Amino acid sequence: MRVLVVGSGAREHALCWTIAASPLLEKLWCAPGNPGIAAVAECVPIGVLDFSELVAFAQDNQIDLVVPGPEAPLVAGLTDAMAAGGIACCGPSMAAAQLEGSKTFTKEIADAAGIPTAKWERFEDADAAREFIRRRGVPIVVKADGLAAGKGVVVAATEDEALSAIDAIMDARIYGDSGAAVVIEECLVGEEVSLFALCDGETALLLGSAQDHKRVGDGDTGPNTGGMGCYSPVPAFPPGLEQAAFDRMIRPALAEMVRRGTPFRGFLFAGLMLTDDGPKLIEYNARFGDPECEVLMLKLKSDLLPALQAACDGELRYFDLRWNDTAAVAVVMAARGYPEAPERGSIIRGLDKAGAVPGVMVFHAGTMADVDGTIRAAGGRVLTICGTGTTLAEARDAAYRAVALVDWPEGFCRGDIGWRALGRA
Repeated sequence: MRVLVVGSGAREHALCWTIAASPLLEKLWCAPGNPGIAAVAECVPIGVLDFSELVAFAQDNQIDLVVPGPEAPLVAGLTDAMAAGGIACCGPSMAAAQLEGSKTFTKEIADAAGIPTAKWERFEDADAAREFIRRRGVPIVVKADGLAAGKGVVVAATEDEALSAIDAIMDARIYGDSGAAVVIEECLVGEEVSLFALCDGETALLLGSAQDHKRVGDGDTGPNTGGMGCYSPVPAFPPGLEQAAFDRMIRPALAEMVRRGTPFRGFLFAGLMLTDDGPKLIEYNARFGDPECEVLMLKLKSDLLPALQAACDGELRYFDLRWNDTAAVAVVMAARGYPEAPERGSIIRGLDKAGAVPGVMVFHAGTMADVDGTIRAAGGRVLTICGTGTTLAEARDAAYRAVALVDWPEGFCRGDIGWRALGRA
């Protein structure tokens, strides 16, 4: 097969690394890719939203399958554009991707399918939103309705925090048109967990779960980010509970999407809160998580490529995937100033030494390379360093041994990834 992966982050690096191992693969490209991806795929300088160029490239190179990574091209209609060009694409249509593109849409799907979720209201008027917050009290959750790169959610412990979120999202429009409306929810209490499935419209294949660390600082402090690290398996989410949540959160959502005439194909990500009343849905995402994809790909034993093709062909009912009985921990290294104003251009050394640590894989996220091969920071989240082991403690220790070998004074990471499972010490 001839395959094109779309994206440039650590998630796409992990997907390319996994697909590159398939005996079914003839040729692998990634658009636009990054220096790490270049080791396993040919990178082509086409942006993720340049649909006409992506379709033309796929046609010219006789691509058999396109695998999108990030959410923005999916919500904008990449799968539809590929379909119009006669190219198979393992991702949801623009209509189905509204599961991530609109918080309101997700809530409507959950309510219609009987999926447990937080009580919610939608507001297009900022003053009405403020009045609702004053009336309902805190804690409360304020979400930009549209895409915000994983940062459009404020869990407000005080009324001032909640009102400031309305000011920023709806008045200042820090997320652009994504803040034209907000969804305000009750604040669920518990541990968050990410649940993943590969879907073909009617059938879903469980891909496992991981626990992300969204806050920028140790002890879950500071602003939300795109994710500072994660681990799998999750002791608080044992296999029986994972399967029950899959049956309650994924299957009914797929059935409701079919009923509406917008079947969902591709990776489906359910963000859950493990409450005292059982798992409840926080949100759906229309793609694999990042950094969760990285740890799950390290645990995958089967060939992913035929499963991706089966998702496009509606044949997942014939498939199963095997997983290694190991643990994996991902530590994200970010550029100084992330998430508000990350610095770019600093030199990163020591990646070969880090990657040589037993059980470690270094995935590039926001990197660029000079002509002489020097690696520099090109984004906020720059590297995802993953460790594997027979236990979470072994995996975590391997990851942090590798982190210590990265010579990058302008970078930082959290020092407590996995603390809920392993303790703060």
